[in-house]
Amino acid sequence: MNGAAADRHIRLDGVSKFYGDVLGVNRIDVAFEPGVTGLVGPNGAGKSTLMHLIAGLTRPSHGEISVLDAKATDHERFYARIGYCPQHDGFPAAMTGRAFLVGFMRLRGFAARQADALADDALQRLGLGDAAERRIDAYSKGMRQRIKLAWAVCHQPSVLILDEPLNGLDPQARAEAIALFREYGAAGAHVLISSHILHELNAVCDRLTFLHDGAIVADGDMTGLDERLAEQSAPVLIRAASAADIAAALFEQGHLLQAELHEDQRGLTVRVTDADAFHLAFNDLVVREGWRIEAFGPADETARAAYRHWLTDDAQ
Repeated sequence: MNGAAADRHIRLDGVSKFYGDVLGVNRIDVAFEPGVTGLVGPNGAGKSTLMHLIAGLTRPSHGEISVLDAKATDHERFYARIGYCPQHDGFPAAMTGRAFLVGFMRLRGFAARQADALADDALQRLGLGDAAERRIDAYSKGMRQRIKLAWAVCHQPSVLILDEPLNGLDPQARAEAIALFREYGAAGAHVLISSHILHELNAVCDRLTFLHDGAIVADGDMTGLDERLAEQSAPVLIRAASAADIAAALFEQGHLLQAELHEDQRGLTVRVTDADAFHLAFNDLVVREGWRIEAFGPADETARAAYRHWLTDDAQ
């Protein structure tokens, strides 16, 4: 990784980005510290725009960005610090994984021998050593995701910007990628990871930053955020033809904080006051009422649900 710089922060000062009349991010003031930071938000929250700005892929309409004291106008110092893994991929036709990385390193100015060594190291670290000489267009989805990660880390950057980096990875590859991200963060690098799936980020991040409508609505270390999120019970999904009757009965017994009936009237997502008491009461009601339950279990906990509670809390 690159040596220490005078300023160890990624700073955005009054940063806004407009795409014509469409606002991407609005007046962002934030300083990211070294470590692993999760950027969380639903589609359209501004995650990708923020990452593109930090990576230097687009320029802000207003404000300034500096990465470890280098500004985007200082091209050589700025881009040497950054490794970027995009959400979507696009690779040169007929190129092998190793040739792709070596070519990229040579374009960055590395000598042939060093480019070879760094590319081989990245391929091994991402589990692609045996596939190094295979064409990328023959890679599986998971392998294409891993070659993108190898591309991001092969020049040993001080900043990793990773847009949905775990998509398409099998459980073992996900665990290895998470270990790699944590290794970088523990060594003092910046690792910025975007996701809309909160539990994925919970496994790897030191801090979370929540975005909503192009603005940062909350941020902090995982301890503080976990305490706040723990105050909100995990959502439970119930699928049944009697979903509305189930909600009414559970509300009457005082077990629900919130219930959301799905559009098809057969699905119900609930949050409960006491999980143990809720499950006992629900079982008794099912037996007594003879409800036929199609599905029951934890609902997917996405960032959209997390901010809904965050924004509600802030408004109160």
